[in-house]
Amino acid sequence: MNRRDVVVTGIGLVSCAGEGIAAHLDAFSAGRPKATDTERFAPYPVHPAPTLVLDGQIPKKSDQRQMEAWQRLGVYAAGLALDSAGVKQDATFKAAMHLVVACGGGERDTAVDGAILTGLRDAADPGAYLNERLQNDLRPTLFLAQLSNLLAGNIAIVHGVTGASRTFMGEEASGVDALRIAQSRIASGQIDTMLVGGSYSAERPDVLVVHEMGGYLRKGDFRPVFEREGESEAGFILGSAAAFLMLEAAEAAAARNAKIFARLLPVESDRPRREPGSVGRSLSALWDKAGITPDAVISGATGVGGITGEEGAALAELAPGVFVTALGDVTGHSLEVTAPLGAALAAALIAEGRARNVAVTTVGHRRGEGVVRLSAVS
Repeated sequence: MNRRDVVVTGIGLVSCAGEGIAAHLDAFSAGRPKATDTERFAPYPVHPAPTLVLDGQIPKKSDQRQMEAWQRLGVYAAGLALDSAGVKQDATFKAAMHLVVACGGGERDTAVDGAILTGLRDAADPGAYLNERLQNDLRPTLFLAQLSNLLAGNIAIVHGVTGASRTFMGEEASGVDALRIAQSRIASGQIDTMLVGGSYSAERPDVLVVHEMGGYLRKGDFRPVFEREGESEAGFILGSAAAFLMLEAAEAAAARNAKIFARLLPVESDRPRREPGSVGRSLSALWDKAGITPDAVISGATGVGGITGEEGAALAELAPGVFVTALGDVTGHSLEVTAPLGAALAAALIAEGRARNVAVTTVGHRRGEGVVRLSAVS
């Protein structure tokens, strides 16, 4: 079966670098996050979201109020991608467009969590106490606001993207699979256009607690990702971010005279059991399968000890002499958004003529590896 070329025709980016393509290309050139907040969640630094004029992409105040921060970031970035693709005002086009979203859940009610944990200490029957509190203290509307597929719903409501939608959960690997499925469906002829991406809010005490319990967070000031290998330095710095790409079949994009940023090639992913050396072996296998000869590499390396060093060593062998930019040195680490953000930045670099072939790697902090390839359109 002949497979169609898949091209990127729209890019929407929001992170500590700011909003839009130009801001992120500037941050890429600087090689250091524009903003790092070391005070609010000390001793854990975060790269915060920029101040956005939400009305520009989410016109209704009622829509803005009912969304949590991660949803507002995602809906805003999706709007930027539609603007970039020149289809924001084309209701018919958007109604036929499919949507793929990679994201986690919403924020927890930390006040309720704290009260429950405090009460558990003195409860005569902890199990019965917990069941009662969960039934009575958690509001159904709060639970609904946490659902990951609500981001897709809000994009449909606000922007009119009303084709079929899919939501992927599963930390970094979910972003890789969102791109993999979207690219494959367009290439196979199942659909002509898809909006794919995700969003993540790092400025949440609940997610910081979760990752610190696993020993994944870096403490103190910013330090480049590949320089955190020492035990006291290892870990990621979370970054609030959202990234969406509009993908189209090349002939569909040509038919509407769309600007093409880059071509997205088949995406490779893997989930081997983690053990010493597994990251290097997985990346090597994915690299060979993809047939990559890049002139630039964007790495989604986390900064977590062990796996970050393995990735760095593997890339030095797989792409000798090619400069590797860690996405964490541009926007911080944003879990589900890592692969879409890296792919969007790679497409922007290609469109600007800074590279012709870019490889984007993603190594999950717990599991999952991916390689995304983008190239210039001849």
